[in-house]
Amino acid sequence: MDTTLRDGEQTQGVSFSPDEKVNIARALLQSLKVDRIEIASAGVSHGEKAAVTEIHGWATEHGFLEQVEVLGFVDGSRSVDWLVDSGGRVLNLLTKASEKHCRIQLRKTLAEHVADIDSTVAYARDKNLIVNVYLEDWSNGYRDSRNYVYQMVEALAAMEIAHVMLPDTLGVLSPKEVFDSVSDMCNRYPGLTFDFHPHNDYGLATANAMAAVEAGATTIHATVNCLGERAGNVSLAEVAIVLRDKLGVEITLDESKIHDLSQMVENFSGKRVAANAPIIGTDVFTQTSGIHADGDKKGGLYQTCLNPKRFGRKHSYALGKMSGRASLLKNLEELGMELSAETQERVLQRIVDIADTKATITREDLPFIIADILESRDYQHIELLTCAINSGLDIESTASVRVRVGEEVHKASGSGNGGFDAFNNAMKKILNPDDIQFPELTDFEIRIPKGGSTNALTECFITWNDGTRAFKTRGVHANQVFAGVNAMMRMLNLTVQSKTADESRSEPLERPE
Repeated sequence: MDTTLRDGEQTQGVSFSPDEKVNIARALLQSLKVDRIEIASAGVSHGEKAAVTEIHGWATEHGFLEQVEVLGFVDGSRSVDWLVDSGGRVLNLLTKASEKHCRIQLRKTLAEHVADIDSTVAYARDKNLIVNVYLEDWSNGYRDSRNYVYQMVEALAAMEIAHVMLPDTLGVLSPKEVFDSVSDMCNRYPGLTFDFHPHNDYGLATANAMAAVEAGATTIHATVNCLGERAGNVSLAEVAIVLRDKLGVEITLDESKIHDLSQMVENFSGKRVAANAPIIGTDVFTQTSGIHADGDKKGGLYQTCLNPKRFGRKHSYALGKMSGRASLLKNLEELGMELSAETQERVLQRIVDIADTKATITREDLPFIIADILESRDYQHIELLTCAINSGLDIESTASVRVRVGEEVHKASGSGNGGFDAFNNAMKKILNPDDIQFPELTDFEIRIPKGGSTNALTECFITWNDGTRAFKTRGVHANQVFAGVNAMMRMLNLTVQSKTADESRSEPLERPE
């Protein structure tokens, strides 16, 4: 049972709009194929009721109405009427399973609370509703006042209740405690159907869900992306896959839709999923080590039954300091490219160099790196040794450079309208205009890979005109300004090389005597 739209919305800062609720509800039932969803608390707001009414209308039309549930309260007719008015069919009634809660919060005895529950359930049944019952704070109540819990459940057994739901409301249980307590409840009341509702305060929610199923619970409550109060509820993705793979449980979920739904909820909630979150994280099917890529290439040695194809995803092989030839070859294969062994070595070395300043190099970055290497020639007449560029809002940019020209090292600084202009002016102070004429810059183009992020590699194309011809140079760097700097350095080396070649051709040949 997914409770993203009810318990998940108790996450700090999360409030789904009515349209978002409707779309998530449809995706959960129709696309992911969860068994049940809990979509709201009765009586929260006018906007909430409008969304709930729309979901109930859609569910009625598509045969899902009895799989859509709303949390209600022991308040006589109020919650029931709200649910009936919204077109609903299933009420999840919140009751107190802790003697302390009953006595201190409600200021009632168990007998008085049971009488109120019985009255609400009877009214709901008269309205033809299906009623489930939450035993709020059951985990602490079972530990502190077990007889109270037993008396409560014995009273519920005499009512028309579909599911008795056992919440670890504050996430305090360990797997052994879950197994022992849920086993006790299932064995003591074999005529009742028990759900387990875990929270993740100790990071044990998935393990606790496993223990509950082994103990006899028939349903686990979960949320997409672990949304929920404090540390959140148990992850729907983790529970579904763990129950299927580790316990052999047959579930209805369409695994291939898990990641898509996770991204939908991530976008609507504004709560980002950790990159290393099991099943749904960005990086969980990425091999970083070159050794792992090599093992996979030779025989799938580092793959498990958690195959990304199950979830509509792909393996990827990270490019960075730890990459080897196998990682590069895997990425080239995906891109449909082949390179000579010599070029592969140059690409690998460039990847390592870039990784010193850019932690993540994506497959989309790779064509930029390859094109830069294939286009480059080993002209090193002028080498940029160090460069610092400073820019600010409404202030002139400055650049300090240290450059090797031939066998000599020079330093200079310059200022200008932006970092690239400042670098250009610094270089003009170093290079003698009688030796090197700076061509006219006629076009400057910056781009990142399609689908790239803000930390993607940047490719800069600059078009130059030296009075006789127009030509382009390319620069690649994680920093946009330095991509332009690299393109300028290539232009300067090409200019020197061209001048050297012209001088060589103009020298007269010696005639033999």
